[in-house]
Amino acid sequence: MRTLLLSCVRSYKAFHRLQHSPCCFPLPAVTRKRFTVLRCMSTHVCKEDTSYYITTPIFYVNASPHLGHLYSAAIADCLHRYKLLKGFNSKFATGTDEHGLKIQQAAEAAGKDPLQFCTDVSLRFKHLFSSCNISYTDYIRTTELRHREAVEHFWSVLWNKGLIYKGSYEGWYSTQDESFLTPSQVGDAFDSSGKEIKVSLESGHKVDWMMEENYMFRLSAFQSQLLDWLRGNPRAIQPERFYHAVLQWLQSDLPDLSVSRQRNRLQWGIPVPGDLEQTIYVWLDALVNYLTVAGYPETHDKWWSVAHHVVGKDILKFHAIYWPSFLLGAGLPLPKTIYVHSHWTVRGKKMSKSLGNVVDPIECSQMFTTDGMRYFLLRQGVPDADCDYTDDKVRKLLNAELADSLGGLLNRCTAPALNPGQAYPSFCSQSFPRDQGGRAVAEDYHMLDAVKNLPSVVEEHYESMHVYKALEAIIACVRQTNGFVQRHKPWNLDRGKSKDQQWLETVIHVTLECLRIYGTLLQPVVPEISNKLLSRIGVQPGERSWGNTDFLPKFQGKDCPFEGRALGSDFGVLFSRLESPNADKQKPKPTKKAARSK
Repeated sequence: MRTLLLSCVRSYKAFHRLQHSPCCFPLPAVTRKRFTVLRCMSTHVCKEDTSYYITTPIFYVNASPHLGHLYSAAIADCLHRYKLLKGFNSKFATGTDEHGLKIQQAAEAAGKDPLQFCTDVSLRFKHLFSSCNISYTDYIRTTELRHREAVEHFWSVLWNKGLIYKGSYEGWYSTQDESFLTPSQVGDAFDSSGKEIKVSLESGHKVDWMMEENYMFRLSAFQSQLLDWLRGNPRAIQPERFYHAVLQWLQSDLPDLSVSRQRNRLQWGIPVPGDLEQTIYVWLDALVNYLTVAGYPETHDKWWSVAHHVVGKDILKFHAIYWPSFLLGAGLPLPKTIYVHSHWTVRGKKMSKSLGNVVDPIECSQMFTTDGMRYFLLRQGVPDADCDYTDDKVRKLLNAELADSLGGLLNRCTAPALNPGQAYPSFCSQSFPRDQGGRAVAEDYHMLDAVKNLPSVVEEHYESMHVYKALEAIIACVRQTNGFVQRHKPWNLDRGKSKDQQWLETVIHVTLECLRIYGTLLQPVVPEISNKLLSRIGVQPGERSWGNTDFLPKFQGKDCPFEGRALGSDFGVLFSRLESPNADKQKPKPTKKAARSK
């Protein structure tokens, strides 16, 4: 047996080396399963890895943050908080991308030193994230020494493997996108003066023809490996629409990629190691930030093996083609998942300075509250389609779902009129038996089933970044619970009759249990509102993890730790209704006769 076990361990180690080789093709499912068994045998206990690493893109500091930046950060923050509730050791990184020609030009236009310019804008992002309760564990700036050292090491690894070579680049370049383009990605357009120009077909930004000697990365060498990776990992890029888009891109040839610029054109960046006349291409520089935060090149193994990225659809190619190719070339594992989201428009139009419709996320969070904005973005944001923003849409959604449905439900079962003892009342199994026959009706049992299954439904949607579907499921259950209370009208029960009193307490107990589940599941999305709700119904901080989502234990014949417990302090309404700034103007003015009668 010992000989067999040693053989298994050796086999697993060999498999592990193969799995992380840059030239390794995905193994068949049967083979993977066999080695999974070997791994369990070699360690005696096959434990789930409970580390998790989630990143936003690092945001370009050529302008102040907008709504899309907050959306990216809110998605990653939600996933980070969710994993913490699940008991994971989670790392969450965000930050700013501070090199490149666009930054150099913006700093010159502002009459500032580039580093000071970057620092000023980076602080605006930090302020936004602080204001909107974004709970990152690491904020990376590409101008930091730790990042420069990581980039230089990464470049040297690719150079030593012969994957970077000196060559001449001739082609189209978009300064706005910091991107090189093939002829098929360029089209004709006219600028504001009517002059004919070339533009990127994807972004619409102006491109210029560029000829210079610089360093090239052998991107073409990784096309088949990228295809094998994606075909073997169909959930590596989510949602599915973007997975298929990347596969489609990989059907065309991948030309080698220019990864440096001449220093006389671009000074604001990291010099190429050993060649001070060249500056490292901003996208290679920027993408390495994920490794920098993980501890590259010394201590990155723990975190890099569990890396997940959140990116906007406009930078998908950089993350799904360039970045995996760089990683394969450096002999590093690929990200577990690349979550992709779409953009926000305003009244159907793309946000732009020229149109004057850029939404300031800080102003919005002050107007609608921090949790209100988080809820709106994650409730309305559909990752695989662009979403439209208006103030009125935010107001209507938050009033309907947070103020009326969720807040109203909490107010009902904690009001002194219905709950004079201000406690988690008892549950009467005779009134609400497991088999129908008490005072509960069929709809009530349907509600219990929905709330019991809700944690697994929400978990599935959080895992796939479909937070809006998780919130749809939660609010549907909230409505069912409101229907349950409305159906039985506990305020009409006769407290002098013991059976009515038992039923009243049971209705409130069930409602509080529903609220406890909703408050727990909503923590990744609206942490402040969830804290208020759970505190009001007496749920302590140590009772709010995913492991505490066992719903209505009394109904299952088990003890309920909350039964008889005093409620928390009354803080007033859970979420105040939002009034339209034009509400007074829209109200009809009283007639003279009506005014005299007052």
